[in-house]
Amino acid sequence: MNDERILFEKPDLALLRKDHAVFDMHFHTCRTDGRDSVRAIAHRARILGVGVAITDHNDIESALEIAQYRDVPSIPGIEITSREGTHILVYFYESRHLKKFYTKYIQPFLGREIMSSTRLSMEEIVHSAKLFPSVTIFPHPYCVAYTGICNLNFEQARLERLLDAADGVEVINAENIHRWNLRCTLLGLYLKKAITGGSDGHSLYHMGKVVTYACCEPTGPAMLDAIKNGSARVIGKEINLFRKVAAGTSKLNVPVAAYPERLGKNIRYSYRLIHVKSILIRRQLQLRIYRRRNRLHPLR
Repeated sequence: MNDERILFEKPDLALLRKDHAVFDMHFHTCRTDGRDSVRAIAHRARILGVGVAITDHNDIESALEIAQYRDVPSIPGIEITSREGTHILVYFYESRHLKKFYTKYIQPFLGREIMSSTRLSMEEIVHSAKLFPSVTIFPHPYCVAYTGICNLNFEQARLERLLDAADGVEVINAENIHRWNLRCTLLGLYLKKAITGGSDGHSLYHMGKVVTYACCEPTGPAMLDAIKNGSARVIGKEINLFRKVAAGTSKLNVPVAAYPERLGKNIRYSYRLIHVKSILIRRQLQLRIYRRRNRLHPLR
């Protein structure tokens, strides 16, 4: 897993900025489950000297708003929740394309609440995004539940098709745990496709904890080109447990009406997980019994 494009260490933003464009490719605002306004985020990005992609859940207002801050490099983006409850990041070269994509292909299929799953399959979202100049990335492909693409809701053949259809995966996510990020990194190296990293920030403290950087102009289009052509790199580390807990409390700041859907998905996924685990345990027991019988009654 020794690849110079992916480094698990604290980024020296001042050093990186000397020769690279630096972007936090995954950030949330108070429009969805983040804490801060676009104005505060733009101010923080300005202080750190980084670009930012605002990727709110199923919403584009903040992504469009930050584009008005001409002194802060930004990338129009959105994190969409598919019908399966799984997330995908879509980045655009121009705000007008994000707006058209959202208005025509996402907004009519939104759930009851902004944080709810859409009524679109993951395949439908990827296909619609490909109609525009865009970059599609699966965030936190391995994580604790079904929000990452590598989960039990997607059978292997379907998963392989989706990984092939998307442009790449997020290899380091500051809110993920280290062992999952390691698996995400292995996946990114195996696929030999685009890689990104971001804080998945829900508060200003998170910004810049994980960044994507490249030898290119500090503009959104230039960074997206670097990501697509494989010259972008990722550096960063996970935030500590205390910060994770604090971020988790901000994520709870979602409408109560969205809770039943989330609970239902969690229950169904838990049943699926238990079912798969029980099959594995049963097979292991059968194998042990078979081996024991062979030891007691070897073939003559």
